Amino acid sequence: GQVNVAVNQLDQMTQQNAALVEQSAAAAQSLKEQAEQLAQVVGRFRTTA
Repeated sequence: GQVNVAVNQLDQMTQQNAALVEQSAAAAQSLKEQAEQLAQVVGRFRTTA
């Protein structure tokens, strides 16, 4: 009945949210790595100038 449908929808939304959290975590990790690389490059400019 309607309760079953609602529970299934909640389950799907929960799974989608979990997937979005994983994607966000991966994006944050990638951004962190890129920021570290950028800091290294900027650091090289500072030492050579």
